[in-house]
Amino acid sequence: MNGRIYCFNPAHDMALANNTPFYKAPDEIVRMAYDLAVLPGWYGRQNAKVKIDEPKQAELLRSQTDCEELFPDMEWTLKWESCEYVPWGWDPSLLHTLRLAGVDEDFLLTDPQMERIRCLSGRQQCIRILEALRPVPDVCGEANVCRSVNEVRFCLSEMGEIMLKAPWSGSGRGLAKVSPSTWTPSLEGWVNRILRTQGEIMAEPLYEKVCDFAMEFYADGCGGIFFIGYSLFETDSHGNYKENKLHSDEQIGGILSAYVSADVLERIKKELTVALSSLLGSDYKGCLGTDMMICRLNDGFRVHPCVEINLRMNMGIVAHEVNARLVHPHSGGVFRIEYHSGPDEALAAHHTLKEKCPLQVADGKILHGYFPLTGVDSDTRYRAYILVE
Repeated sequence: MNGRIYCFNPAHDMALANNTPFYKAPDEIVRMAYDLAVLPGWYGRQNAKVKIDEPKQAELLRSQTDCEELFPDMEWTLKWESCEYVPWGWDPSLLHTLRLAGVDEDFLLTDPQMERIRCLSGRQQCIRILEALRPVPDVCGEANVCRSVNEVRFCLSEMGEIMLKAPWSGSGRGLAKVSPSTWTPSLEGWVNRILRTQGEIMAEPLYEKVCDFAMEFYADGCGGIFFIGYSLFETDSHGNYKENKLHSDEQIGGILSAYVSADVLERIKKELTVALSSLLGSDYKGCLGTDMMICRLNDGFRVHPCVEINLRMNMGIVAHEVNARLVHPHSGGVFRIEYHSGPDEALAAHHTLKEKCPLQVADGKILHGYFPLTGVDSDTRYRAYILVE
């Protein structure tokens, strides 16, 4: 056994959409990958390695970790080695990078395996999951595949207001809210570009969302699907990820059961496990999450059980692992990813929170305060941290 290397490649979703080994990520995503490179240190299995670009990324985090016993028990490596890889997600661009670095093919996906994972990562798969969960009480959700502009127009005329989604796109990207009054030549051009490059586009009804949550799973690559836990998260108006609540599964279940019964949630989990096993079979091994939401309908609240399937690691699982590893059982809080547009902004915010929310540790866990999960300096644009109270 040659060990295991975790790596953070946040361009994954866009690389799948681009579907070429030669994909080049936008500068902002390259920056995110650099600033948050140490993030797998908080969710990776102990005694593994984390791929970073420079030693200072780990050194900076260590220098800003006020409690040494909380620092991740991981090795850091600058090299792509021949061993098992656990990326944020598999895509043709990462596969090409590893091959160029000389990683043995025994540790990599084959091209047909990569194409199968891309297919399973498309938003079209939500239709199959929604159909399987339709018999569950108190659920809602509908998704339609359109292969022409005329089919999009038909969905618009039938539903009045819809959400259009590219089958493959990054978080918060590839989405457009449309109504008959907002349909424009520019929007039609965007739809045509998606159809030309991806072949299809999704059209879904709009729902009155009360809250976002997810069920997180691990697929063993042999058809086994295992529940990791709940994720309760928030996004901004564009669908970009903002934060996760640091709560136990019992606490999140209690929050959700204010809208729908615990029995309904348990039934969704059970049926979803069966449906995911049927969908993935032996074609995928790794973490995945199914985004859901509580919706307000005329007769009360319903669960939309499959807004999106993330066939990769995701921030909900990171938050779940961070909560279990770092947060005291008597405390809770938030896990956040923040973007700062200018130099020194992230460092100033880091110092402000450190002063306002000093760290308190009890029994080797955080009882209260601010704790950075990634290092911050004057050039930092993206940072991850938790606030515990």
